[in-house]
Amino acid sequence: MATNQTDQANQANQTDQTMNQNQSILLAGASGVLGRHVTRALTEAGHKVTGLGRGRGSGVRADLMDREALLRAVDGHHFDTVIYAATALRKPPMRHRDMHATNALRIAGTAHLVEAAQSVGARRVVAESMVFGYGYGDHGDQLVTEDDPFGPQGGSPELERHIAGMRVKEQLTFEAKGLEGIALRFGLFYGPGGTDALLPLLRRRQLPLPADRGRVLPWVELTDAARAVVAAVEHGRPGQAYNVADRTPLGFRAHVLEVAEEFGLPKPMTVPLRLMKPMSYAHTVMSTTLRVSTAKAERELGWTPAYPSVRDGLAAMRAATR
Repeated sequence: MATNQTDQANQANQTDQTMNQNQSILLAGASGVLGRHVTRALTEAGHKVTGLGRGRGSGVRADLMDREALLRAVDGHHFDTVIYAATALRKPPMRHRDMHATNALRIAGTAHLVEAAQSVGARRVVAESMVFGYGYGDHGDQLVTEDDPFGPQGGSPELERHIAGMRVKEQLTFEAKGLEGIALRFGLFYGPGGTDALLPLLRRRQLPLPADRGRVLPWVELTDAARAVVAAVEHGRPGQAYNVADRTPLGFRAHVLEVAEEFGLPKPMTVPLRLMKPMSYAHTVMSTTLRVSTAKAERELGWTPAYPSVRDGLAAMRAATR
């Protein structure tokens, strides 16, 4: 009897592993910077990926903000997992208003995508989240973990608008009936497709930046971020959030200095932080100090960054372009 039970358990584990490794996945935001890396990583892991977006190249064409059109577009489809990696950003946000469309997408778009996931019979939904959901500002030397409060009240109407988007997105993900919701709280992205936008600005010396003065932020290379998505699809625990960042927090200016050095470009000019205030969102980000622990992702997802520092990731990016 014991042998039969063991055999049945092993067979169930093998079946579950096969399901995890050969999934049909709907990826919202597949044409975006992160989405392209996620598509490649999922495909290499043996999954079948269908992109969801407004572009002609999308397997399912729909706007996440249009609930009725989205539900019509997915009607008749089945997917095992739905991933939310969509954003309304087309360039780095400089002012608070540059985030408004993304804030709205995080709330209404998530609600619509969750409903679509339920309608296609998905078992799991994985949402892209951000470490800024722990709050902007100075967190000091504290190593923030997933047990710390996420989505605290913003210190101003604009900050509350940003944080509410991240807070509600996670709530909708975790509370979705019949779905295993998982959130990945990413650091700032860099790497192929992301860092490229900085290069012409540095070349033309059009990127003045304030000194960091001890301020640091979490970063994550884009292919590392994509591998974390695969790990969450296959091994993530339902109802859990995971911090995803490298091992070396770095100030914003220090990050750009690494880019300039690696690509042989002029260093950015130094300006007082107060001169960044007209670029209100950038000023907020550059005024923030935040360190996060990734121990949970490493323990539960089996994920570790291939590039433990920005220097490592940029060197790999540079080598790939030679």
